[in-house]
Amino acid sequence: MRFITWNVNGLRAARKKKFDDFFKEMNADIFAIQETKMQEEQKSFAYDGYYEYWNDADKKGYSGTLIYTKHKPLSVSYGIDGEGYNDEGRIIALEYNDFYFVNVYVPNARPELIRLDYRMDFEDRFREYLVKLDKIKPVILCGDLNVAHKEIDLKNPQSNKKNPGFSIEERTKFQELLDAGFTDSYRMLYPDTIRYTWWSYRFNARKNNAGWRIDYFVVSNKIKDKIIDVDLMNDIYGSDHCPVKIEISI
Repeated sequence: MRFITWNVNGLRAARKKKFDDFFKEMNADIFAIQETKMQEEQKSFAYDGYYEYWNDADKKGYSGTLIYTKHKPLSVSYGIDGEGYNDEGRIIALEYNDFYFVNVYVPNARPELIRLDYRMDFEDRFREYLVKLDKIKPVILCGDLNVAHKEIDLKNPQSNKKNPGFSIEERTKFQELLDAGFTDSYRMLYPDTIRYTWWSYRFNARKNNAGWRIDYFVVSNKIKDKIIDVDLMNDIYGSDHCPVKIEISI
């Protein structure tokens, strides 16, 4: 199966930048989106052959997640156990016969880490949720996790150690997730490869490839051997993030 995750930084804006062409070309089984920045009721478009599941933020023009899937799920859950963090539209989980598919947009800790406590609480509750799901059936997690795990995962690690996305607190929480029975799919296949998924709009960051790897597919250890390939699609524009594609035999 082919899955795509992409933080589009505004779906309406991305659709003006050839999103539709990319969507159709990928022909993904499941296409997960973060930062829709819109409400479902505002849409005037649809994609043939796909079911769609939206989790909109209460605040218009902010956050939001969305999943397009060719395969109707057994069940759909929004937030953590159907409730937590739905005010910001952070999480959607689809249940299938053989796995759970979870799309997440993890909160940013913000400059000077002013939202770090909120982020830490989110990390703990979300990890507990994933572990609970994993006890039932394997989990495929994707999305913008807003953390570069190791120094290899960003261009300038030394100058970013106390900045959001590379603080020791956030990196430690990501490691705790992996230690709880999960695998960073890209790093498993490409342990020494330096590639990124997000670039600031400032300072010609993308042109200079001064980026961060903060968008992931993380899978339960019990299905990591089913991963065929993972691609960070750096040549696809339309957002400050690039899409990530996984091929997995499941």
